Amino acid sequence: MPQVDTASKTAGSRVRRAATALVAVCCTLTMMAGCGTSGNAADSSDSRSSIITVNSTEPTKGLIPSNTNDMAGWRIASLIYDGLVTFSTSGELQYVEAKSITANKDATEYTITLKPNLKFSDGEKITASTYAKSWSFAANAANGQVGASTLATIKGYDELQNANGDKNAQLSGLHVVNSSTLKVELNQPDSSFPYKVGDIAFLPISSKAIKDPETYGKKPVGNGPYKLKSWTVNEDLELVKDPSYTGPRKPKNNGIDFRVYQSLNAAYSDLLAGNLDVLDSIPTVALSSYRKESRIKAVNKQGPSFVSFTIPQSLKHFQGEEGRLRRAAISRAIDRKSISKAIFRNTVTPATDFLAPVIKGHSTKLDTDGVLSYDAAKARELWKQADAISPWSGEFRIAYGADSTDKEWVDATVNSIKNVLGIDAKSYPFSTSKELSSAINERSVGAAFKSGLQSDYPHPEGYLVQGYDSSQADGKGLNNGDYKSAEFDALIDKASAQPDLDKAVSTYQEAQKVLLKDLPVIPLWYKNVTAASGKHVNADFNYMGVPDYVTITKSR
Repeated sequence: MPQVDTASKTAGSRVRRAATALVAVCCTLTMMAGCGTSGNAADSSDSRSSIITVNSTEPTKGLIPSNTNDMAGWRIASLIYDGLVTFSTSGELQYVEAKSITANKDATEYTITLKPNLKFSDGEKITASTYAKSWSFAANAANGQVGASTLATIKGYDELQNANGDKNAQLSGLHVVNSSTLKVELNQPDSSFPYKVGDIAFLPISSKAIKDPETYGKKPVGNGPYKLKSWTVNEDLELVKDPSYTGPRKPKNNGIDFRVYQSLNAAYSDLLAGNLDVLDSIPTVALSSYRKESRIKAVNKQGPSFVSFTIPQSLKHFQGEEGRLRRAAISRAIDRKSISKAIFRNTVTPATDFLAPVIKGHSTKLDTDGVLSYDAAKARELWKQADAISPWSGEFRIAYGADSTDKEWVDATVNSIKNVLGIDAKSYPFSTSKELSSAINERSVGAAFKSGLQSDYPHPEGYLVQGYDSSQADGKGLNNGDYKSAEFDALIDKASAQPDLDKAVSTYQEAQKVLLKDLPVIPLWYKNVTAASGKHVNADFNYMGVPDYVTITKSR
């Protein structure tokens, strides 16, 4: 599931060493796409010497893949479980448990053949039936999985959307031919399906996990390169390599220790002091200096992170034509270039569409009306037109987690809006990003909120469908503003029916033009991968900006 930028940042209780007063940052939501290269695990007389320490936040939920929509949980779950496919560090599709995935002529049916001798770490066999039951569990509304809508194109999905229905009901479009062959019937053409099965919601879970997901969410039994050794709430989650693992992502270390931090200030200080091996995001106030820091290896490159803020469709003054005018006015009132320079030290790029530079179909030419450009005069004109429909009252707030580094840019953004439009615009901090995420899921925020997308798979569908399609609204997916447009949905369906991605791109771009008109979210910028590791650490960051954990090693 693509990760929304509200993702699960919680306060850590552990006192961190060498903390200094920097600023916190919120990691952008997404699934681990890097595929580890083959190699022998690190050998050491002291197994702790090859345990990799990484910053983290407390997962919002248990580690059941289909119920994970936060960055912390996603990173860990995707190391504990393997799926049909993964993606290389450059974004190329690679088979893991699938031997082949073959479509019929119109991409409405797929035949999946599994590799032989697949097992979970407790010895339970993984068969075509395992995948069928796991996907049915994920899709069935009675099981309350947040990733359910990711499976919406599988035939029988609609029949399983009764929250009070049979928890064991199965997707009618899944047909187990034999232990290694699964036929998948879709309710509409979906050319992205071979990519989509790389989403975390499509990972298999054991029969025991299906029977008792709450227990197994805390003590997962997976099929991936690592096993969960311990989970101390608000402190750390320790993973150790699974010696029985035979898949392609063979660890080159003995494990990963995900340490929960209250903010990135302490994490960055620990990195500088040599007490942390990998930091996946740099605090805002260090962006101007971290690349010159001699004690670390700095990373700064384009990534897949699209950052925005969502104005819920239900928010007062933001419905109908009045809402369309106000959204456009607010968008034009934001000086993205100045904020990018002053706050982010040019480590973000002002958005020109709803994708990201590393995703096929990204464009800098779609915004022909300039709705994503700073234009104070036009913004005031549009706001005045909206006032003629219904006079503005109240305040405009943007919510964010106080345990993130979002405060600086949110403050700058609301100040830009306030200065241009002359309204009471202000920041709205929640104590933790976990609390904000819960409020968003419950539709109780009562304000605009920081958001964004970072798809689990390198395909425009992962951004456009997951974030804005009607099927993903009303708590069924990542369309947390509950935007619904028949025009947009029709274009997405048309693009999905085109097996050739190159030919589908133009239709996806037409769909983006609808988003530029409606602005269900206000695009802000694409965030570079700004990260670092210790000098003694060999760490690669994949096309999604995520550390390729299985290949991380230490040289000392």
